[in-house]
Amino acid sequence: IKAWKCHRRMTMNLVVPFGEVTIIFHLINQKNIFRTEKIGETRYVRLTVPPGIWFGIQGYATGNSLLMNVSDMDHDPEEVERKPVSVFSYEWSSE
Repeated sequence: IKAWKCHRRMTMNLVVPFGEVTIIFHLINQKNIFRTEKIGETRYVRLTVPPGIWFGIQGYATGNSLLMNVSDMDHDPEEVERKPVSVFSYEWSSE
């Protein structure tokens, strides 16, 4: 589990070419409302994530997974905000 992150300016385009991950999205102004998207080899899609969305990631493959981010800007550690996994009351699955 890797959570929680929110980009202030970056738009992300997330793809999982091998393996499988679940990405959990949380809008900060919607208390305890989450959206989950499981993507990977069995559901190969691109998810576009605009700035201002909190998200966390959990891997499910028995081996490794590769999560690729094709973003609209260079990496800037100053534009991302992070919070500990326990800050939002999401029930992480042990699937």
